[in-house]
Amino acid sequence: MKAHPTNESIGQEMHTWMDDLWSVPRSLTGDGVRQTLAYLTELLPGLETHELPTGTKVLDWIVPDEWNIRGARIEELDGTVVVDFADSNLHVVGYSTPIDAIVSRAEIEPHLYSLPDQPDAIPYVTSYYRKDWGFCLSHRVREGLGDGPFRVVIDATLAPGALSYADCVIPGETEDEVLLSTYVCYPAMANNELSGPVVLTAIGRWLRSLPTRRLTYRLVYVPETIGSIAYIARHGDALRKRVIAGWVATCMGDERAYSYVPSRLGGTIADRASLAVLRTRENVMWYTFLDRGSDERQWCSPGVDLPVCSVMRSKYGTYPEYHTSLDDLSLVTPTGLAGGLAVLQECILLIDDRRRWMATQQGEPQLGRRGLYPTISYRGSADHMRDLMNILAYCDGEHTVLDLVERLELEQSAVTSIIDTLVSADLVRPVDES
Repeated sequence: MKAHPTNESIGQEMHTWMDDLWSVPRSLTGDGVRQTLAYLTELLPGLETHELPTGTKVLDWIVPDEWNIRGARIEELDGTVVVDFADSNLHVVGYSTPIDAIVSRAEIEPHLYSLPDQPDAIPYVTSYYRKDWGFCLSHRVREGLGDGPFRVVIDATLAPGALSYADCVIPGETEDEVLLSTYVCYPAMANNELSGPVVLTAIGRWLRSLPTRRLTYRLVYVPETIGSIAYIARHGDALRKRVIAGWVATCMGDERAYSYVPSRLGGTIADRASLAVLRTRENVMWYTFLDRGSDERQWCSPGVDLPVCSVMRSKYGTYPEYHTSLDDLSLVTPTGLAGGLAVLQECILLIDDRRRWMATQQGEPQLGRRGLYPTISYRGSADHMRDLMNILAYCDGEHTVLDLVERLELEQSAVTSIIDTLVSADLVRPVDES
């Protein structure tokens, strides 16, 4: 199982997908989620959308009413529009109830949200589980508002409907599963929202293209929090039985850093692979489970306890553009996306190969007659052979590629290349592919 080249062209393709999805008004529920999932299904055939009706109990939660928005604005009474949903779908508080009213400045003020310390940014604000309405705007525009009165219009519906999510199972040689999840519930934000779904879709296409897979891969696209809770409610027993590793794909697209959030207790195969891969990167931010903030909260919760962690670029909540209009398509780059994709690919490669390697010779084999060792010996002449010799020393039938990467602190590509050489020379063989 080998990775396809992860390069700028793949990053550019993912960035184009993000551009196509940018203006779709996603929320916890609604047509924006359905439109997003339909687009991704075109890219990844076999991705299947499911719906849970409003009122469905999912663990300790209940699926809420469905919200759809067509437009919204604040305007002066002479018709001058000062805030328009058409300019940014962050302008309206998520799940705002419909309204068409004339209000004074004093009346509208509690329903306005801005960021004084980022005066040109529009904040992202929601009120999913309490009925309210509101507008988000830059602090600069807010300070320029007059005394009113203003006409406020939110053309939306909040009524019984459904929660939409999608999944896709890519089968392998065994029923052991890797869970790969992302969320599709945020409006126009690039790193925090769209980078995850597009990278996961690229992962799905790559997995499908491989001639063999030892593990089975389950890709899940859900609204954050309640979507993963709903998925656990419907599939928890099967997940607990089959999932041996997993990752949440989020914040995959900028170029500033790589980040890692472990599973609840750490030490899982996914944690080990993440640590091994990120050790080869520069500028990595290491977090603990106490820094969690995405759906690893649900996958790792007590009673669920799936072995799920996160590898990211800049982590949610840590970069200044987070949850604002500044998290835009210029923050996420083709290079950043390609890097996020490559890290997840390398993690998958490390855990998919579960074979343990055994030396075929007792004692140190004669490498020189196989063309694998210098025939002229002098001080330092065999230094470049140290990695091969070290790998041979641990081919005892107990070590997988992941074990060797960890123990010898080598990159996965170096280990697999040396093992291929040793297999060709009939010096090692696999003893366990289960």
